[in-house]
Amino acid sequence: MAFWGGQTVSLLGSIVVQFVLMWYLTISYPENPLVLSLASFFYFLPMIFAMPIAGVFSDRWNRKKLIIIVDSSQAFATFILIMLFSMGITDLWIIFSFMAIRSVFQAFHQPTVNAIVPTMVPKEKLSRINGINFLASGVVQLIGPVLAAFFLVFMTPFQALWIDVITFFIAFIPLIFIKIPKVRTEAEKKKKESFSVEFKDGFKTLRMVPGMIILLIMSMLLNFLIQPLSTLMSYFAYNIHNATVLEYAIMSTGFQGGIIFGALLTAIKKEWKHKVKVTFIVLGVFMVGYAMLAYSPYRAFIFMIITAFVMGFVLPIVNTIYQTIMQKAVPHDKLGRVSSIDSTLSMLITPLGALIIGPLALVLGVSNLFFFSALLGMVVLACLYAFTGIRHVNFDEIAEKMSDGLEEMKEVPE
Repeated sequence: MAFWGGQTVSLLGSIVVQFVLMWYLTISYPENPLVLSLASFFYFLPMIFAMPIAGVFSDRWNRKKLIIIVDSSQAFATFILIMLFSMGITDLWIIFSFMAIRSVFQAFHQPTVNAIVPTMVPKEKLSRINGINFLASGVVQLIGPVLAAFFLVFMTPFQALWIDVITFFIAFIPLIFIKIPKVRTEAEKKKKESFSVEFKDGFKTLRMVPGMIILLIMSMLLNFLIQPLSTLMSYFAYNIHNATVLEYAIMSTGFQGGIIFGALLTAIKKEWKHKVKVTFIVLGVFMVGYAMLAYSPYRAFIFMIITAFVMGFVLPIVNTIYQTIMQKAVPHDKLGRVSSIDSTLSMLITPLGALIIGPLALVLGVSNLFFFSALLGMVVLACLYAFTGIRHVNFDEIAEKMSDGLEEMKEVPE
């Protein structure tokens, strides 16, 4: 709880920083979605290259020390940006570089935290803990945009960035005193496997979980199609619906409010049966909401908040199911590298999406881009469910067999 609470507070600082920077770029370069597109590109590209490497390091190194190094480095990077802003140095290349640096630190942070959780939580409690985690994350992401908007009303952007440094120290204090279990034995350490061997082993482990490749393909395609929404939402609010920073923050709370209620459901529910069917249904609901949001009436903020609420509600269900499958099916000593490889493959074409959505938005218009992306998302879901064997995979049976060792997976049909 100490570890989890500290990381949750740290997440608040990261959300405030992201909101402040994206809004700053939106109002500083109005009528130019290409700037937001490039900002997203420079954030995702370094993360994709760094994450597979980070996963191996999270399995080889002391995970507690790794998180301390990464979090402190990220806070220091924020401090440097604050100093530059205070001196009036706000060039685009500086902001893009800062986003790239933060993405590298996030690439190390995410798989390490994912690998730590199942070593500290009993297997039968993982589903609920993941649900509670998404609940806390949703609450923080609900508060974050409003807090950032409040700061921006009374402060300059560089002053608002101080929250990231403050939340780092709040997370750092409990991290010093807690003990994080080690999963590698002394005999395993003596093997001194090479980096490349462990990296390849992560791929091998991932491939041995039936149905996981199809889920990865789905994640790649949907992340690509959702990219316009995550990148151009501030542009959509500011330029199309003439929203103020507070109105945009309130729009964001609709989405995060849905995440909170969805996370409450996943925290209460012990186990999800028919995992594949549930995943495809709720993702279909998300895409329908995506299409409706695209053609929202002018300044119809209540309609947009309700639509965003429904979209946010389904995400914790999908994420909890997927995360629980990963944590149960993969051995703890390989979970760091497998988690990072999974995240990397899921986001593989995201930078391409971030790079091309700016020009596409100029040609098609943001609303049309949102709608066509949602429509393609529905087509992807229908094709994967109808024309692959994913609908026949029983992940509960797979997780049960995986608990007895990876070798038994050879007996499980694809």
